[in-house]
Amino acid sequence: MSKLRFLLSFAPVLFLAAMCSAQSTQLDLPRQSQRAQITQRIGVTDVTITYHRPLVNGRKVWGGLVPYGQVWRAGANENTTITFPNAVMIEGKPLAAGTYGLHMIPNEDQWTVIFSKMHTAWGSFSYDQAEDALRVTVKPQATEFHNALAYDFDQLQPDSAVVVMSWDKVAVPFKVSVNVNEAVEASLHNQLRGLSQYTWDAWDDAATYMVDNKMDLNEALKYEDNSIGNEERFENLMTKARILDAMSKTSEANAARDKALAMGNAQQLYGYGRQLQRDGKQKEAFAVFKSAAQKAPDNWLSHAGLARIACGEGNYPEATRQMQMALAAAPDNAKSGVEGLVKRLQAQQDINK
Repeated sequence: MSKLRFLLSFAPVLFLAAMCSAQSTQLDLPRQSQRAQITQRIGVTDVTITYHRPLVNGRKVWGGLVPYGQVWRAGANENTTITFPNAVMIEGKPLAAGTYGLHMIPNEDQWTVIFSKMHTAWGSFSYDQAEDALRVTVKPQATEFHNALAYDFDQLQPDSAVVVMSWDKVAVPFKVSVNVNEAVEASLHNQLRGLSQYTWDAWDDAATYMVDNKMDLNEALKYEDNSIGNEERFENLMTKARILDAMSKTSEANAARDKALAMGNAQQLYGYGRQLQRDGKQKEAFAVFKSAAQKAPDNWLSHAGLARIACGEGNYPEATRQMQMALAAAPDNAKSGVEGLVKRLQAQQDINK
């Protein structure tokens, strides 16, 4: 066999050896383009991007290393992937929950961002457009130099974030939006099937979130009844009253609230009275402060409530006396605040504003 024929017969083996010596595709060894992962929570939805970070290293990237008009893996090595545990909107277009291969088609003035149902391939070499779940078109932006490709989340809002891929001097953004209430409702349904279902506060927290965010009030009421079924307390009765108020069931709401107030301790009643004051319901607040003083006349918060009533009546000497009694019995971590109220009353300042 001639020397040339001998070398040619081993060419595939030599090529494979060269590939493996540079970077193994089978073993867990250090790679030139290192693996990275970034996660951003939107509401209760954790959006996760897993990718590898190629370096510029003095090369021409756009229109060179990464050709314009061709599908690119949006990273290096295996598929760049993006995971959504809940359904989302990408640039205003719906995308189901799942893990997707993230690909891009770069051009000078606009980019196509592709979410492929195939997410376990090696890069974009076996990419098939028939497997697309979604394509969106976005505008690239100039940015400061990034030697290593990076993904980040920007413009964070309660229900959205902008994913930004940055490499060299180009940034490519796309917006991810989540129906937060829908995601939370589904999450609560699952969470409340675990051990938390046997506690009063988990059901109460769920119902409170739902009424705060004007969600399904019938479902919120069911959650609150489950809370009360586990343990009837001031807190869950008050939440039930809020839900019933929102449902315009006034008489039922008043009954739940009255029951709660009868159970409340001085701290709970004082806190509710202050809430009423913040809501501009001064008369109702004073009635609660009086009730607290009748139930727990020696509690420091009862004296604070009576001071607020006297202040509201313009009786600053009595208001000061009551607040000084509150100061004498207040715990150490509250004394500083109460001292400030005493000084304001001595200066005949309205502490109810």
